[in-house]
Amino acid sequence: MRVLIIEDEYSLADVLRAILKKENYTVDISTDGQDGLYQALTGIYDAIILDVMLPEMNGFEVLEAIRKEGIKTPVLMLTAKSELDDKVKGLDYGADDYMTKPFQTKELLARLRAVTRRKGEIENNILDFGDLQLNTNLGEISCTATGKSMKLGAKEFQLLEFMLKHKNQIVTKEQIVEKLWGLESDSEYNNAEVYVSFTRKKIKFIGSKVTIKAVRGLGYTLEENK
Repeated sequence: MRVLIIEDEYSLADVLRAILKKENYTVDISTDGQDGLYQALTGIYDAIILDVMLPEMNGFEVLEAIRKEGIKTPVLMLTAKSELDDKVKGLDYGADDYMTKPFQTKELLARLRAVTRRKGEIENNILDFGDLQLNTNLGEISCTATGKSMKLGAKEFQLLEFMLKHKNQIVTKEQIVEKLWGLESDSEYNNAEVYVSFTRKKIKFIGSKVTIKAVRGLGYTLEENK
């Protein structure tokens, strides 16, 4: 699970990253509102921890912009302010939960699990395109035409889940690298090509007519062969 922390106190952000990494989260950090908004709009995150007091853009402005762009990623707002009006404002702008500093680590982790779990309950655990289905609970693909199924590796699952959530769009290699390895990764585009190839082979193995089509100079999109 990938989490974005938008927090201008780098020491706190770094501590949060260490805490979350121990819980097997993958974490990216942004220390100002504008950069945080840019990262959030990639749509690659499963949750966002968002501070209110930020340089460039405050947390309310970031949250409002995220929701206006249709990004439904769960947002846990984190702030030193404890006034009721601020909490109400954050929730009205689309926050999923609100915590006041200082906080207990156990509570933060519990609230983060809660907001991501609620998202999972709202979303269908089956993503599909044509005769191809992905069970997000099991990490398994299946073909409705042949009845065959197969487990995916972690990176293959992340790739296909991302593509199915953007099934009518072209996904760039840059977006794939960011989703699978993070914004600060040194991974190269050929790494994305390798996992696209692996995933293609598994889709073909189960007999699906769906394929991951390369769009020259742009990226990849899902296509169903008739």
